[in-house]
Amino acid sequence: MCVAFMGRVESIDDKIAVVNCGGAKIKARRDLVNISVGDCVMVHAGYVMQRVSDEDIALMEELG
Repeated sequence: MCVAFMGRVESIDDKIAVVNCGGAKIKARRDLVNISVGDCVMVHAGYVMQRVSDEDIALMEELG
């Protein structure tokens, strides 16, 4: 089963973004979405799939 994570982009190196997902650092390719450091994103199967809002991140944290 695949799981999607939401988190904030901490750094970008060429085509790879490091995303902080609740303290875990996830490396993900950023070929599909134009992102910047500080953006909130959804990561699935090793790729950044989309940008998400701060409210989406807060809701996911609230749900646990």
